[in-house]
Amino acid sequence: MRSPPLSVVAIGGGHGLAATLQAARLYAGTVTAVVSTADDGGSSGRLREMFGVPAPGDIRRCLAALADPDSELGQALEHRFESGELAGHALGNLLLVGLTEATGDFVGAIAEVGRLVGAQGTVLPTTVEPVVLRAESSRGTVEGQVEVQDSGGIRRVTLVPPDPPAPSLVLDAIGAADQVVLGPGSLYTSVIAATLVPDVRRALRATGAQRVYVANLAPQEPETAGFDTTDHVGALAEHGIEVDVVLCHPGRLPRTPVEVTCVERPVADDGGRVHDPARLAEALAALAVGTTGKDLVG
Repeated sequence: MRSPPLSVVAIGGGHGLAATLQAARLYAGTVTAVVSTADDGGSSGRLREMFGVPAPGDIRRCLAALADPDSELGQALEHRFESGELAGHALGNLLLVGLTEATGDFVGAIAEVGRLVGAQGTVLPTTVEPVVLRAESSRGTVEGQVEVQDSGGIRRVTLVPPDPPAPSLVLDAIGAADQVVLGPGSLYTSVIAATLVPDVRRALRATGAQRVYVANLAPQEPETAGFDTTDHVGALAEHGIEVDVVLCHPGRLPRTPVEVTCVERPVADDGGRVHDPARLAEALAALAVGTTGKDLVG
């Protein structure tokens, strides 16, 4: 008897989450992205200011990562205008904001773009309310994702407002998952930012899924300058997030003993700069033992 296909939820933001989604679609039957919407830089920041919508940029990246390779619209989501009043805006951002304005439904707008590009998975925001990321750092209190990622000595990050609701579909997906993958990506401004919504944090505590943290390939300056594996896991725990296993590329992130299973697998591309989706898929699939995702491979 064949085991049922795995249900994988990937949580975070930025380019790292897109790599995880490209990996997950290679071994999972069901893929769901749960995406931070705290970005306030570039096109996303401008659109947030003009329309009061959640940041669309990381949502767009995830839709592009899951899109049918033959979809011309899927390929065009990342197109950026180079001149005129639209200079700097990505087509996918404008499409998401336009549909949200027309329907009043951000989650529905994301689903419609996913349908149009033949997405092999579901993309969901952590919350539909516009939120601001705040950090206590060596520079004092700073607000906004751009300001936070340019700060060092971060002790804690929070959201303003602190308790935005998560869409019910997010909680359903985490509850039904076999494996939840956090990262790779900016520790505070992508991964932890996506878990700060109280509903999401509670769902992660309650899930029976295997919770995997994919570590970055190197410390990120200045956000996590000097961080090793212990620091990453400790920062997650400080924000109420526990993981079952940490996946690291051999020798790339300084490693010290931690209280969770730490697995080293070659997951970087040949240049060693970014995670390779195929290698990441092989490593994550190997961790997902059995049909429930609760067992770990050490």
